[in-house]
Amino acid sequence: MKHAGGLRRIVLATRYSVEGLVAAVKGEAAFRQELALAIVLVPLGIWLGEDGTQRALLAGSVLLVLVVELLNSALEAAVDRISEERHPLAKRAKDLASAAVMLSLAAGALVWLLILL
Repeated sequence: MKHAGGLRRIVLATRYSVEGLVAAVKGEAAFRQELALAIVLVPLGIWLGEDGTQRALLAGSVLLVLVVELLNSALEAAVDRISEERHPLAKRAKDLASAAVMLSLAAGALVWLLILL
């Protein structure tokens, strides 16, 4: 793809992105759970929000969890590709990525609570 330009580059980038989403759905249980939640919560957030800002915050906070989960899964795959052997730095990297997912979930819950209560 590095030599592709224009429309071809966009088509290839889109294809790779879809392949990544399919891989996440097939291979990542946490992503499937969060996706199921997003399928319910995004439309609900759009419906419950009183204005564009609230709708964006409610839906966006849910989508952010999916983004962070994808990054977490990518980091875990890269670490495992390097070595499956236990190493303190590999554990640290995975724990930090997991903490990012947890914080995105907490932030999403906070957004929903502040807007809806």
